[in-house]
Amino acid sequence: RALLREVLLHGSVLLLLGSFAIGASTGHEGREALDPFVRAPFKGVLCLFLLDMGLLVARRFDRQRVPLRLVATGVAVPLVNALVGLAAARWLGLSVGGATVLVTLAASASYIAVPAAMRLAVPEVTPSIYVTLALGVTFPLNLVVGIPLYHALAERMLP
Repeated sequence: RALLREVLLHGSVLLLLGSFAIGASTGHEGREALDPFVRAPFKGVLCLFLLDMGLLVARRFDRQRVPLRLVATGVAVPLVNALVGLAAARWLGLSVGGATVLVTLAASASYIAVPAAMRLAVPEVTPSIYVTLALGVTFPLNLVVGIPLYHALAERMLP
């Protein structure tokens, strides 16, 4: 119950949902008014987030190898999530471009959510393992192989 509460009510999740609500209710004019607060600082905030994750790993790094079965999980889970995202895109009637974005987001769900959830759910686990999987396995997989694959699947599977 505490984990579910943390995942659903975590500051970053509330910020994202709140941003969607504000964007939906204010339209184009609201987006223009908020651009200086959202678009301009995005890259800087992303760099700070990734730096924080890197520092977390560096502080707790114990030279332990990540087991091959966990690397396989870091490859398999995003692909399964991508298939779920593709099914949702088809059900929603999205365009190929919209489906590609949704599938990529579904496959990428671990980058922000998993480190925070793991820190709470299993605090004894070394962060260097799950952050390495999220940022060292899943992220490059999605960039190099995933996005082109997801786009090709969307072109084939959608009307």
